[in-house]
Amino acid sequence: MRSFSPEVRALLKDRITKLVHMTAASYGAIAEIRYVEGYPIVDNAADAVALAAEVATALVGQKDVDRDYPKMMGSEDFAYMLQECPGALIRIGNGPSDGGRGLHNPRYDFNDRNLALGAAFWCRLTETLLVLKPA
Repeated sequence: MRSFSPEVRALLKDRITKLVHMTAASYGAIAEIRYVEGYPIVDNAADAVALAAEVATALVGQKDVDRDYPKMMGSEDFAYMLQECPGALIRIGNGPSDGGRGLHNPRYDFNDRNLALGAAFWCRLTETLLVLKPA
C-alpha cells in the first residue's frame, strides 16, 4: 500500500489487520496476515531541494527547472537513504520514454545526450556544497 505519510501507512496497516481478523471471525475462521512494509515514501529535505533547484537554474535557466514537481506514489530505494541522511531525489529531465519504457523497465533506453548536462549539474552542485561547507 502506498501513502505520502508514514502515519497514514501505520493507520492503514492497523485498520486492514483489524478488518481482516474481524471478517474472518464473522465466518468462524481465523486469518493470518503476512504484511510486507515495502519501500517508504521519498521524503526530500526542503533545503536540499532548494539548493538543487538553485544550481539547476544557474545551469539551464528558470524555465527548465520545475520546483513544484508533484509527489508520486512510485517506490524508490533511495527513500531509505533519505531516512538516514537528508537530501533530495531529483530528475534531470531525461525526456519521455519510447513505447512506455520508462525508468525501471528492463528495456529502458537512457538518453545519452543528457550525460553532459547531468555531469555538469553534479559538478556544479558539488562545487556549491564545497563553498557552503568549507573544510
